[in-house]
Amino acid sequence: MSIIRIVTSNATHALLRALVHAFERAQQHYTATVEADSAKVMLGRIQNGERADLAVLNAPDVDTLATTRIVDPKTQRLFTRSRIGVAVRAGVPHPDIGSVDALRRTLLAARGIAHTVHGASGMYVPKLIERLGVSCDVKPKIVTRPGGLIGKLVASGEAELAIQQIPELLAVAGIEIVGPLPDELQMTFESALGVFVESSNAAGALALSEFFFSPGIAHLFEHHGLERI
Repeated sequence: MSIIRIVTSNATHALLRALVHAFERAQQHYTATVEADSAKVMLGRIQNGERADLAVLNAPDVDTLATTRIVDPKTQRLFTRSRIGVAVRAGVPHPDIGSVDALRRTLLAARGIAHTVHGASGMYVPKLIERLGVSCDVKPKIVTRPGGLIGKLVASGEAELAIQQIPELLAVAGIEIVGPLPDELQMTFESALGVFVESSNAAGALALSEFFFSPGIAHLFEHHGLERI
């Protein structure tokens, strides 16, 4: 059995597990493992010497790894696009976030707002509340974690709202997506993939990355809140 090791960020973790499961059914002589961390932490781990076969990370991070010849530039390819959303505990009324003013009122009324520190979307939240002009009122209500699925804090009752990329929110049981941020405030994230120059299974990693773009699995991207590029 040929093993393919994938490293990724939390935003594409659940999708990649589903894709790997489909790949293993279609290509029974391959098996693949997926290891995830927050975007900033995973990039640092790789830059500090960690290696695998395939990297699936924020597109600018894959650019960095290709420039430094950690990832083979010839294998670099855009993969997914995602957006930031807001989630609440399952079963509670959904607040209005359909406009800039509505989102501002919702943040001001919330008892606790959760976001990550090192995740790509989490790093955007302080800028978001600055743009909305509510920093002084909202900052005392912010609950953070270094990384991970921040929706778990809403599921456990530690916060009322979670703000994170929609695929990461979808991966948490016990919460519901209210919707994406208004278009005027939205930030879109693109992921990319590339095979490590030092991969011990480059052929398998290339076969897997090609499988990701096959027509029969497009529904998996939609199910996990991501757009395939």
